[in-house]
Amino acid sequence: TASPTTASGRVEETLCFVRDDKLGRTVRRVDVLPSVEVQLQHLLAGPTEKERQAGLTSALPGTVVVAGARVNGALAEVDVRAAGEETGRSDEVFAFGQIVCTLTARDDVDRVSFRRDGRPLDVPRADGSFSRDPLTVADYAPLMPGR
Repeated sequence: TASPTTASGRVEETLCFVRDDKLGRTVRRVDVLPSVEVQLQHLLAGPTEKERQAGLTSALPGTVVVAGARVNGALAEVDVRAAGEETGRSDEVFAFGQIVCTLTARDDVDRVSFRRDGRPLDVPRADGSFSRDPLTVADYAPLMPGR
């Protein structure tokens, strides 16, 4: 979760990438906790050089195109544009998992929904099913380390 650090007054920003066919969390130290939209921009930018050297990659490029996001209560609503047909490919599952894992690591978000053209989007979950209901990190638990 994002929380203040003791010595410097800086905060931690959690981002989820892919490592060894699992979702892997990394924590970056930032001056202020970014908005949901800015945090998604950081996620979409991919891992830093140091994070790549540690084995982190991203399934997002070419899979999911984020058009915007907003928080409604504890629900993050993410608007996506078409990047191709939803096929349930494993990289698509990881891409949506990265977004859900990243946003639900925030103290102010406990679930994430996806929309395209104003309508709920069927999103692949780790168990191979699709859901248009809000998702939590539990929907991607099989992709988390230790599973």
